Amino acid sequence: MLTIPFDNSYARDLEGMYLPFQGAVAPEPALVWLNEGLAAELGLDPLALREPAGLAMLTGGAMPEGASPLAMAYAGHQFGGFSPQLGDGRAMLVGEVIDRQGQRRDLHLKGSGRTPFSRGGDGKAALGPVLREVILGEAMQGLGIPTTRALSAVTTGETVWRDGTGLQGAVLARVASSHLRVGTFQFFYARRETARLRLLADYAIARHDPDLSGTPDRYLAFLHRVIARQMALVAGWVSVGFVHGVMNTDNMTISGETIDYGPCAFIDAHDPAAVFSSIDAQGRYAYGNQPLLARWNLARLAETLLPLIAENPDEALPELQAVIEGAEGLYAAERRKRFGAKLGVTGADDALIDGFLDMLTAQGADFTGAFRALSEVARGNRLPLGALIGRDPRLEGWLAEWDSRRDRTPEAMEAVNPLYIPRNHRVEEALAAAQTGDLAPMQRLMEALATPCAARPGFEDLEGPAPAGFGDYVTFCGT
Repeated sequence: MLTIPFDNSYARDLEGMYLPFQGAVAPEPALVWLNEGLAAELGLDPLALREPAGLAMLTGGAMPEGASPLAMAYAGHQFGGFSPQLGDGRAMLVGEVIDRQGQRRDLHLKGSGRTPFSRGGDGKAALGPVLREVILGEAMQGLGIPTTRALSAVTTGETVWRDGTGLQGAVLARVASSHLRVGTFQFFYARRETARLRLLADYAIARHDPDLSGTPDRYLAFLHRVIARQMALVAGWVSVGFVHGVMNTDNMTISGETIDYGPCAFIDAHDPAAVFSSIDAQGRYAYGNQPLLARWNLARLAETLLPLIAENPDEALPELQAVIEGAEGLYAAERRKRFGAKLGVTGADDALIDGFLDMLTAQGADFTGAFRALSEVARGNRLPLGALIGRDPRLEGWLAEWDSRRDRTPEAMEAVNPLYIPRNHRVEEALAAAQTGDLAPMQRLMEALATPCAARPGFEDLEGPAPAGFGDYVTFCGT
């Protein structure tokens, strides 16, 4: 019997902010992948999750006692245009559990069927995008960057049609500290439902910043906390070459976790203009634009909190503008910290960091490989770095400055510079094999990504960028 000690605060405390929902019944659910380590963290029995009752829950068709399945309401700016009603169109919140560390965690499904928010979609997901989210989420976990995580991938036995092609249907079970988004606040702000907006804000504070609960200036303090979390998150993305691809306000969490691995990718060559999403023709969410767009999204959150911060919003506006402008400094400090560690230089400044990145851009050099090669330079071996940017006339001068300031060992540098990232061509190879029933390439890739900074004999093929013939990489919104 599947027994889960749910404690569903969202359903209990936020009535009117969701619609009860029961997912579609999967005709032939079959487990493809289960994160047994995460299940143990949540206090769930992996064996029970593999049984019919467990698979029914993981696909949304039948719920154990204590679950409170629902579709969450939210709005969002999508590529700059505001949609007042989005919501869980192919997803559902199953419920919440308290994990073994005492932390509240959401159990959420994607691909579980049409909801009242589906807006004409079928509410389903295909296996490839589901497994993509598995790989990318676990890669971010291995890199130490806050992220939602996949608990399972289960095929449904149905065919899902996309662009005239029949694909294996699947459901992703995802775990998060919460699924509260900037767009959740926008939903009620746009409707001028200030009472519900206040209830939502107090709930979010109690869940993510409980020390602020009941304090007089809690809403402004809460905004400061969310800004700090998000700017640190984006600095983490940029430091490993990650491009989210669809930084809409409904994809920005209050918790500061990465969410929704749809049209995302990791750069090979360093390029601030890198875009991989098929729907981002203007480059709005390009690699180098991510800090700016994060601040833009946070300004939208600040707008929703205005009615709670001051009786006369016009009086609070200058202070909020200063808070949002301060996000740039928070990001800059976090960026220096992260890139300084990668360079092995405590207190690295922008000139040193940008000097190295400018050479990578000019030479079209591999971002991940170049930072890893610096630890070899620290050991006296310049060959790997020389092969990447040795033609740049600025290199010798930069190396002299860097060497005079470096205060960390090569080993310390390697501890923060990954050797393995989810290279786009390797991800595609793994997904192609998995959809034919061969999970070995995916499992091997994820084994390396679990400890990305540790060299593994026999995994050398996972270290390098895509071959020249791989071509331009394009990703799609699919999960």
